[in-house]
Amino acid sequence: MSADFAVAVTEWYAGAKRELPWREPGCSAWSVLVSEFMLQQTPVKRVLPLWEEWMERWPTPAALACESPGEAIRAWGRLGYPHRARRLHAIARTICAEHGGEVPLDPAVLRTLEGVGDYTAAAVAAFAGGARVAVLDTNVRRVYARVYDGVANASTSAPNLQERARALDRLPDPPGDFSVAVMELGALICTARAPRCAACPVVSRCRWVARGMPAGQPRRTQAYAGTDREVRGRLLAVLRATDGCVDIGDLDVVWPDAVQRTRALAGLVADGLAERAGDASYRLPS
Repeated sequence: MSADFAVAVTEWYAGAKRELPWREPGCSAWSVLVSEFMLQQTPVKRVLPLWEEWMERWPTPAALACESPGEAIRAWGRLGYPHRARRLHAIARTICAEHGGEVPLDPAVLRTLEGVGDYTAAAVAAFAGGARVAVLDTNVRRVYARVYDGVANASTSAPNLQERARALDRLPDPPGDFSVAVMELGALICTARAPRCAACPVVSRCRWVARGMPAGQPRRTQAYAGTDREVRGRLLAVLRATDGCVDIGDLDVVWPDAVQRTRALAGLVADGLAERAGDASYRLPS
């Protein structure tokens, strides 16, 4: 089924794909890497305007490496998970120091960069370098779980060696747009909730549909309101809004629970997202 599946999905993608700038022919490996970091747990519609701003301001790793990490965090705005901005800044400096300013395309080398795991390394190697590697994000794993395994969802655990080997066997030669096509199918058609099976190009091959679409285990959603993550976000918003230092009194008004507020602020400092600027003030990392 793999060959027919690849043809059907790739042909569907040619007519249904979204026009996204990081997928354009000739797009730099750096722009792909930035997009992959921004897209982690974040929808495309929120990423697109910020990606465009970043690429206009920092079109190369060298451009970002010249800035302070605080500027990267400030520019990240309210996209969420700001450690991604700090890591991108660290990656930019590593690329300039160790790779001549060019993003490496070898997955093994990419995985040595801070915050780059198996998926991101494979995505950059495949989308920017055309490498024949298995790209397994949540969308791809869900499509494969339904079409090949007949279950609603893939395992919540990280892909194991067997899953990676099976995914690699499904790649056509040359891979072309196949990997991004399967990802797009999962994002637009084979969605986690309310899949549009009538519009799916491989519905006739889908074992999950053939089995009557049995329900899978419900996915847990992460709480946000009232968590340390919310407090950290509010504190960081105040720091981003100021070019210099912020007095601790201005941070105290952000959250009423002093114990939780102190813990969240200490976490920002420990994670390199903020730093002390004296006994009673803080700032973005310089």
